[in-house]
Amino acid sequence: MKILLTGATGYIGKRLLPVLIENGHEVICCVRDKNRFPTEGIYKHPNVSILEVDFLKDIQSSGLSSNIIKDIDAAYYLIHSMSSNVRDFGSLEEISANNFIKLVKQTSVKQIIYLGGITNEEKLSKHLASRKNVESILRNSGIALTSIKAGIIVGSGSASFEIIRDLVEKLPVMITPKWLNTKHQPIAIRNILEYLNGVLLKLETFNNSYDVGGPDILSYKQMLLQLAQVRGLKRFIFTVPVMTPRLSSYWLYFVTSTSYMLAINLVNSMKIEVVAKDNELEKMLGIKPISYKEAVQHAFQKIEQNNVLSSWKDSLVSSYSDNSLLEHINIPTNGCFVDKREKEITISIDHVLHKIWSIGGERGWYYGDWLWHLRGFLDKLFGGVGLRRGRTNKNEIHTGDTLDFWRVLAADKENKRLLLYAEMKLPGEAWLEFKIIEKESKNFLQQTATFRPKGLLGRLYWYSVLPFHFFVFNGMSENIIKHQ
Repeated sequence: MKILLTGATGYIGKRLLPVLIENGHEVICCVRDKNRFPTEGIYKHPNVSILEVDFLKDIQSSGLSSNIIKDIDAAYYLIHSMSSNVRDFGSLEEISANNFIKLVKQTSVKQIIYLGGITNEEKLSKHLASRKNVESILRNSGIALTSIKAGIIVGSGSASFEIIRDLVEKLPVMITPKWLNTKHQPIAIRNILEYLNGVLLKLETFNNSYDVGGPDILSYKQMLLQLAQVRGLKRFIFTVPVMTPRLSSYWLYFVTSTSYMLAINLVNSMKIEVVAKDNELEKMLGIKPISYKEAVQHAFQKIEQNNVLSSWKDSLVSSYSDNSLLEHINIPTNGCFVDKREKEITISIDHVLHKIWSIGGERGWYYGDWLWHLRGFLDKLFGGVGLRRGRTNKNEIHTGDTLDFWRVLAADKENKRLLLYAEMKLPGEAWLEFKIIEKESKNFLQQTATFRPKGLLGRLYWYSVLPFHFFVFNGMSENIIKHQ
C-alpha cells in the first residue's frame, strides 16, 4: 500500500515509519523542512520518499503538485501545532487540518488515520478542545476517518514521560498542585503504534472513533510514585490547594526540560480527567495493553541501551521560537562577530569526529562545563530553553536534533561538519560550527563561533562575554583534539 505520513519528523511519526516499512508499505513522508529529515538508516529505504509541504500555508497557492501522492491508499494525520511561543495554537491547528484536507482530496485516499486526545469531559483545556476541533474538520471531509484518541503516552523521549522522570529524579520531596490527584489512563508508546498500524485500511474502523489507554487508571501522583519505585527511589509528595496555574507552570518550567509556554498548555490539560471509554478495538486488533510500570521499565531499557528512536525535545515545540532550519542554514558574514580557531590534529580523525558527535548532554562541552551550566540557568531565568533538553542519543546527531540549548542545522559526518544554531535567549543570533579541513597535507579542526547582534544590546552582550569565550572556546577546541 502507498501511505502518506504527516508529522514524519515528530515523536510518533519517527517511530511509526519503521513499522510501516517493515510491513512492506511505500511511505511518502510529509515534512515542513526537508533539511530536518534524516538521511541514514530506515530513511534511505527505497520505499521512503519525501514531500516538502507546509500545511500552515495555502496548498492551492503553494505550487505543490499532487501527482506524487495521487494514488495513495491512506494518510496519517500526526500534525500538532502546539508551539511553545504561540498562544493561539488552536487557530494554527485548524489551518493545518483544512490544508491537509485540500491536499488529500486531490488523491485517491480511502482512509485518514488521526491521533488525537481523549475528550470525554464537558470542560476541556484549549489544547484538548483544539484536538477535538481537528477531529471534526477531518471527519467532515467526506473521507473515511479512523480516530485514535489517547491520553498520556509513556515511552522513552515522550514529553509526559520525560517530565515525570525529571520531577522524580530531581526532587526527593515535592510540594505539588492539587491537579496531581487528577485521574488519567496512560498508554505505552508500543501500544499506540500497534493501534495506528492495526487500523490501517481496516474497513470496520472506517468513520469510527476509539479511546485507547493502558490497563491502569492512575493519578499523576501515583504515576510519579510508581516511576520512583521502578528507579528504586523514595519520594514524598504533598499536594496543596493554593498553587495557581501560573505557579504550577513555573514549577514545571524550572524543574523539567519543558518550555514555559508549553508548561502552561500542559498544566491546563493536566487538570482535566482523561479516561478512555470502553470499545472493542483492543479485542478487534488483538492488542495486549501494557501496564504503566511495564511501560516505564521499557522506556528506561531503551535509554540505557542508548536506543531512543525519537524525542519530543527534537520537535520545534521544545524551542522558545518556531524557526525553520532553512532560515539559518547559511551563516551570515556581514555585521557579525566571529571567534575562529584552528588546531592541528595529530590523532585519529575518527576519534576527533567521535568527540564532536558526542558533544553536549551528559558528555558536556569539553571545557568549563560549570560556565555552560551557568549560562543555561540564566537562560531559564529569562524564559529560554536552558540546558535541560540534553540530547536524544549519546553518540549520534541528526539534522534537526536538539543539543542542550542548540539546534542541529547540519550533521554531515561524510564531509566532517557539524553546524549548530543557538536557541537560547539572546540579543542576536549565534552559530557554532565544527569542521575538519585539510591544508598542506595536514588535518585541522576549524571551530567557528558566529554572532549576529541585534542593536546596541547585542554588541554589549558580545563584548561582555568575550573574556569567557577566550578561555571556553580555546579550551574546547584544545580538548577535542586531545586523545582522552
